[in-house]
Amino acid sequence: MEIKAGQLAALIGATVEGDPDIAINNYAKIEEATTGCLTFLANPKYTHHIYTTKASAVLVRKDFEPEKPVSATLLRVDDPYATLAVLLNLVNSQRPQPAGIEQPCHIADGVEVPADAFIGAFAYIDKGVKMGKNVKIYPQCYVGEGVTLGDDVTLYPGTKIYHGCKIGNRCTIHAGTVIGGDGFGFAPQPDGSYNKIAQIGIVILEDDVEIGANTTIDRATMGATVIKRGVKLDNLIQVGHNVEIGENTVMAAQCGIAGSTKIGKNNMVGGQVGFAGHLSIGDHNGFGAQCGVPGNVGDNNRLLGSPAINAMDFARQAAYLKRLVEMYNDIKKLKKEIETLKQQ
Repeated sequence: MEIKAGQLAALIGATVEGDPDIAINNYAKIEEATTGCLTFLANPKYTHHIYTTKASAVLVRKDFEPEKPVSATLLRVDDPYATLAVLLNLVNSQRPQPAGIEQPCHIADGVEVPADAFIGAFAYIDKGVKMGKNVKIYPQCYVGEGVTLGDDVTLYPGTKIYHGCKIGNRCTIHAGTVIGGDGFGFAPQPDGSYNKIAQIGIVILEDDVEIGANTTIDRATMGATVIKRGVKLDNLIQVGHNVEIGENTVMAAQCGIAGSTKIGKNNMVGGQVGFAGHLSIGDHNGFGAQCGVPGNVGDNNRLLGSPAINAMDFARQAAYLKRLVEMYNDIKKLKKEIETLKQQ
């Protein structure tokens, strides 16, 4: 679909600086854009690209001041990244949506499939499953006995949801994810072996949760593992049994959360962060990539390192490490001087 920059500006509440009649028919990154593309500038480290980009229009902040001439038309908005998200979601919503029931697939007797649902080939829907409206279940998904799927749920290919789990409205679960596998519960025995502890709980995903590909969320030993409203989990994350993740928390790839840890709301967690078990993590914290979190954390912290410490302390330690060889040599020199003084 083609639109003029001025028309787009009216749609998103932007101020136009440049040619309002220039045509936009595609989207691209600022360093890769060509004629006809709309791009954006949100991160200052990409600013140099705005002077060379071939994009027809660029979303920028209202207070952006170019240091050199810019050939592209500028669309000034409060938040370029948030505006782009709205536009891309609008574009994505125009894609044709699958519908109907493909064959072969298995739908247990008694399961009611809404008229607007999609069930792909080789999907397996067990008995007692309840589906909301506009559910999309892509090929090779497994939905276990007694699972509840809310409205507008999307299960991408190969998703597995074990028995009894509850998925809220507008949840998206990407390919290869497993919801409700057994928690890692084994009781050590006197002879050194381990007896499995039955995991009889469930997993609950509240509304507006998105789970990345190949993530695993274990069912609770008893009760529920709970992923609260608005949580976004990246690919390849492990969530242990009886974990709770608070509202609007986001986690990047390869994080691991050991059993029974409770994480508060609005936390931002970088890639490969590990949380020990049975912890209490507060609200509004930021965890840098590869943090190791061995103990409880309060609210409003910025943590780095393993074990995780205050970000400012981590920066100081990093500065000291750079001088470690120099400091070591200074100490050797001082020791030698002290020994010489003692001999005198």
